Amino acid sequence: MTYYGAKNVAESYRTVRKNTIAIAEEIPADKYSFRAAPGTMSVGEMLAHLAASYRWAQQAHGTRMPSLDSAFFRTAHEQTTADEKALAGRDKDAIIQALRERGDAFASFLESLDEATLAEPVALPGPASKSRFEMLLGVKEHEMHHRGQLMLLQRILGMVPPLTRARQQRMAQTPVPAR
Repeated sequence: MTYYGAKNVAESYRTVRKNTIAIAEEIPADKYSFRAAPGTMSVGEMLAHLAASYRWAQQAHGTRMPSLDSAFFRTAHEQTTADEKALAGRDKDAIIQALRERGDAFASFLESLDEATLAEPVALPGPASKSRFEMLLGVKEHEMHHRGQLMLLQRILGMVPPLTRARQQRMAQTPVPAR
């Protein structure tokens, strides 16, 4: 018996993606080319990266590959990079649409997995192995990492991120206890 199964992973992924989309919607289209520093992804490139970067996981775990070698990761990286570049060249609305549609598709895929599949070990390059569950959680963690970067980019652009605003509003509505 697990306490955090496929439905939980899917729901938490949906929450993370919903919050990423909120940021994507708030950043003006003319700021999608903004870069914090040379050599970093622009806002649009980072959002396109998030829209594309789940595919390797769905391919590997949907077909229940028992091992993932360096050649698999190299090919997946090449495919993801090509997809990101094509999407980053599109406008804000297309990027947000891709985030929505692909996020919904990946969450539905996560929800379809059973406990036995999630528990399966997957051999990785070298002596390492991880469970499918751990690897699939990594997709959500990866998005949260980049969402943190997007929140910082919002701050640099003079914006208050939506999660921060929501917390500030809750705090303003919470009465201060008398001492």
